[in-house]
Amino acid sequence: MKKKWMIYGANGYTGKLIAKEARKRGMKPILAGRNAESIEAFAAETGFDFLVFDLDDAMAVNEALQGISIVLHCAGPFSATSQPMIEACLRNGCHYLDITGEISVFANAHKQSDEARHADVVLMPGVGFDVVPTDCLAATLVKALPAATAIILAFQSGSRMSPGTAKTSIEGLAGGGCVRKDGKLTWVPLAWKTREIRFPQGKRLAVTIPWGDVFTAYISTGVPDIEVYMSVPPSSIMQMKRMRMLKPLLTMQWVQNLMKRRVEKSVTGPEIGERQNSQMQIWGEVTTADGRNVSATMTTPNGYDVTVTASLGIVEHLLENDVEGGFYTPSLLVGSDYAASLPGVKVNINS
Repeated sequence: MKKKWMIYGANGYTGKLIAKEARKRGMKPILAGRNAESIEAFAAETGFDFLVFDLDDAMAVNEALQGISIVLHCAGPFSATSQPMIEACLRNGCHYLDITGEISVFANAHKQSDEARHADVVLMPGVGFDVVPTDCLAATLVKALPAATAIILAFQSGSRMSPGTAKTSIEGLAGGGCVRKDGKLTWVPLAWKTREIRFPQGKRLAVTIPWGDVFTAYISTGVPDIEVYMSVPPSSIMQMKRMRMLKPLLTMQWVQNLMKRRVEKSVTGPEIGERQNSQMQIWGEVTTADGRNVSATMTTPNGYDVTVTASLGIVEHLLENDVEGGFYTPSLLVGSDYAASLPGVKVNINS
């Protein structure tokens, strides 16, 4: 019997991209979400079966997941939506995947790794650009230098955010920054550090951000010190530093809601032309306690396009293979070479 799988949040920006590519590949996901009108319209467009249910209704979720082997969860913000879906997947024996980049979501899923093993369910947040390329690059670098004690990763984006990503970023403003120090998550101010990064297309100024690899790269490699940087203009760095003073205000729910409503009205995500004409540049370096180092660069298509191909490749892997339950990172599930196997991805190791 062929395994059934579901895209929840299939009517969102990234969910639609994934579903359309799945159709090109001859895959047949069940589309799902809570907005009946939007889901029904998209199902009619793609020809896929669909289900409408809200994650707040546990009975409805249980009913929807009957006979489903894999859920690819695309409905953010994942800080609010991931746990109800994880719980439902554990109850119903479904592998759980999502496209988050939120440290709190990775940490929460990891806490449930024992339960996932007992249920024989794969829990794997971050099957998109967050964090497949960077996780694979970190694991590749540590293979090249096994004595590494520190990892630094950085990336430069070439396009706008989708509405979902923008909303998640708003939530992150209240939390500040985060790094891994001596194996422990350490919360730091926004724009805590800056440094110049040598990307494939030249040097760029970058600033520390609370990227998912701060959590996942430690699970993948065991390296205790991890920082992640993003290239942004100096003016944006100054704005991030000014926002430190607004942290008490940014934690208020009404402020968060106001900012998210503005996103809904003004943010649409990059169109196909913008995605095709933009690339992601990634740089990584590992160092040892005695100062040895290995660095690498990676160039990928637009992050949303990487999310599509990376997530569907992992779905295909789980559909075709029996995988023991538990918490996984991309490199632990499909290997450190996985990102390099994706369309348009190029890696260069500098020893």
